[in-house]
Parts: sequence; C-alpha cells; structure tokens
Amino acid sequence: MTTSASLPLFPLDAVLLPGASLALRVFESRYLDMLRECGRRGSGFGICLILEGGEVGGPATPASVGTEAVIEDFDTGADGLLRLRVRGARRFRVERTRVRDNGLVVADVDWCAPDPAIELQPEHALLGVVLRKILERIDGADRAFPEPRFDDAAWVGWRLAELLPLAAAQRQQLLQQDDPDVRLETLLRLVDD
Repeated sequence: MTTSASLPLFPLDAVLLPGASLALRVFESRYLDMLRECGRRGSGFGICLILEGGEVGGPATPASVGTEAVIEDFDTGADGLLRLRVRGARRFRVERTRVRDNGLVVADVDWCAPDPAIELQPEHALLGVVLRKILERIDGADRAFPEPRFDDAAWVGWRLAELLPLAAAQRQQLLQQDDPDVRLETLLRLVDD
C-alpha cells in the first residue's frame, strides 16, 4: 500500500480496470457537482462496483477495491446529458466511506502499489496468444492499444480482463488481485471454463 487520500466515488454496475476506457453518461446533480470539483482540483474520481443499491437514486454500497478514473474527453450528447470517456489509472482499497448531504459517496482510500514489472511466464504464453487473436479482430485496436506489451504479465492480464466477456463479479475478482501471475492463473481458469 502507498499513500492515503480522500476520493469521491462513482459506483457502477461495471468494473473499471487499470488502462481500460469507459464511457459514462452523467445526469445526477451529485455527480455533476463531483465533476466540477474534480475539474477545479485537477483530480480524478473513483469507480467501484456496486454491491448493494443502484446506479441511480440513493447512495450505493461500493466494493472495497476500485480504480481511479481520469477524464480523457467529454461532450454533451443530443439528449443534453454530459458524456465522459474515462481511463482507469491507479487501483485503490476503500478504508471507509461517508455520504455527503447531496448523496455523493466519498471514500478514504489507500492506493495499491503499482503492478510489478513481470515478464509473461511460459505457463501463461497461451493467454498472450489469445490476446493477440482478440486484438486482430477488433477494428481500430492499433489505435486503442498503440503500444502493446505482450511480454508484460500485468498488461496482458488487464487487457484480457477488459476484453473477454466476463461478468462484473469476475472482473472485480481480478481487480482485487495484487499479483499479476495469480491474475493470469485466474484468467486461465476462466478461459478453460
């Protein structure tokens, strides 16, 4: 674990992974307020999988591990709603949460250590091949992933977790795993199933 911080949360029925892109539509005043605050501070916000509650309405109960979202682009859609494209950055562990008067959940978080630089091991080579095949079939993959790192265990694991048709609970399980090799072992089991 590294340093602690206070981070506003945007709980979702989806999991944002490090390095992954996610599109959001923002219309609730608590999240619009949050984005104004993030813009003033030049900071991101946290995205956590919802364990209890919903995306709209009362404050939801977030999972204990989430990912910092950094805004890459925004505009207003034809429906007048704010649309964001965010990218996953650092992972964090939620230590405690509080709810502001406007319903925004704010968490005290500890930042997870960055993934160690580990080469893709021979027992995980199949996953590197699977990822290459997936990317070959995605139109525009060379723009979305301009610098592929097929020899980097963490990068291969995160991209497979992003691109494979996994349930949110499975992605959350991978997000909570600190060791890239264990993450790849879990992915091997999921691919076998």
